[in-house]
Amino acid sequence: MNCSGVAVGHPDTALRTLAGAARALAAGEITSRALVERCLERALDPAGEGVRAFTRLDAEQARATADAIDRMRKAGTQPGRHAGIPIAVKDLFDVAGQVTTAGSRVLSDRAPAEYDATAVARLRAHGFVIVGRNNMTEFAYSGLGMNHHYGTPANPWRRDERRIPGGSSSGAAVSVADAMAVAALGTDTGGSCRIPAALSGVTGFKPTAARVPRDGVIPLSSSLDSVGPLAASVSCCVILDSILAGQTVEEPVPFPVAGLRVGLPGRYVMNGIDDTVAAAWERALGRLSDAGARIVELGLDVLDEIPRINARGGLVGAEAYAWHRSLLESKSHLYDPWVLQRFEAGRSQSAADYIDTIESRRRLQQVVRERTAGVDVLVAPTVPIVAPRCEELADVETANRTNLFLLRNPALVNFLDGCAISLPCHRAGEAPVGLMLIAGTGDDRRLLAIASAVEAVLQER
Repeated sequence: MNCSGVAVGHPDTALRTLAGAARALAAGEITSRALVERCLERALDPAGEGVRAFTRLDAEQARATADAIDRMRKAGTQPGRHAGIPIAVKDLFDVAGQVTTAGSRVLSDRAPAEYDATAVARLRAHGFVIVGRNNMTEFAYSGLGMNHHYGTPANPWRRDERRIPGGSSSGAAVSVADAMAVAALGTDTGGSCRIPAALSGVTGFKPTAARVPRDGVIPLSSSLDSVGPLAASVSCCVILDSILAGQTVEEPVPFPVAGLRVGLPGRYVMNGIDDTVAAAWERALGRLSDAGARIVELGLDVLDEIPRINARGGLVGAEAYAWHRSLLESKSHLYDPWVLQRFEAGRSQSAADYIDTIESRRRLQQVVRERTAGVDVLVAPTVPIVAPRCEELADVETANRTNLFLLRNPALVNFLDGCAISLPCHRAGEAPVGLMLIAGTGDDRRLLAIASAVEAVLQER
């Protein structure tokens, strides 16, 4: 599991957001074909990360789709505001006519999908152009973003140092950061949209689990999985969230930062943060406070219960093993050995253990709802450290420890069935650091409205 490649530059900033690309397309300043070609050029650059960020690149199909949309616009037909914008799809989603391999060799002999996953179909219905399938951690079972089969796309920051991109939506984050796509479709079971967003310097949104249909998506944990976007801005995530949830695309009413009640969960999310993250965190809180936000120390020590509740593998361990059980019996030799041992650990859970976890989760959710009722949003570092070098994780014990550390903060949101977004909060030229905003079950649109306002404050950095 190694990384290789070199960094490349970025195209026009205005075309890196959905709003900017849509405006340029509507004004005739650029064609969909030209926009797609810009992305494909970067994805196909032998000096870039495309070969590791994608497991499959659909260049010819993307060009044909873009051309069709351009013809519609030229003929005076309005194909949709976002029609013609290139987007990438994590290799966990069914795309009609393609084999969904989940970043693995285990499913390479699987039959091609007959239909698009609902999330993919909704993107197509709005005219998005799928440029390819993003690489990912095998079967989405890690927050590191390393892949034994297809290689590991290197983090955009100090690319010559070959740092991890974060996972499991590793290729999604890198494809957005490197402008190989304007946005990407990911999944999030314990941070798989937010971890790579934080480590790679983009924005990642995890909706309430039930908000976006998951049919046509290979599961990791049916209790915790969610479908969300990675993109350049909160506005991009707002647009994609509306589409993925099957709602009208509209901007949320801005939520003023002045008077915003911001809750700090306490030591659980702060233990072990490195100096770079700590500095970015303090600056972000300072900016929010200066803008009139009220910072409230909540001291949610009840979160300390989460590791104990999940000590036997938790919901992910049991549910992932259940889905993979027959594959493990017949194809265990095809799995990445590091991922394999994580699946095998699910064997030891009993039905009683699983039921105990479900009940403990329900009780913790209730306690947290009660103790956070007085704040508008929770805030925490998305992950406690900056991206480590790939070579630092060659040892299995170090990789396991680092993986759990990266998952700690984002995974609590999945466990609580909340929604959350990771926003870049580092200064230009520094290692990417994410600030995570957290809200309760079903509060997605309100969270996005708050995130939009917080983003504006942070962008003054």
